[in-house]
Amino acid sequence: MPTVEVSLPQDVHAQFERLVDEEFVTEEEAVEELLSAGLDAYTRDVSSDDRGAPDVADEYADDMWDTAEDPAAGGPDDDYL
Repeated sequence: MPTVEVSLPQDVHAQFERLVDEEFVTEEEAVEELLSAGLDAYTRDVSSDDRGAPDVADEYADDMWDTAEDPAAGGPDDDYL
């Protein structure tokens, strides 16, 4: 098994030690699981997670901008300012 050496800031190392004490049996197990989870999150394909569900923002994006009024156009109250 390959060996890796990592330098961590003191606060991150303290968080890691607390996590090891609370959630894992050994530091090696913690490193393996945390790195695996991080790599999975980093490399996951977002489009495959939505399982074909439409994206609401994309679905209504055109309508949202079509209904907006021009704030510089002025209105009936501009005469009184």
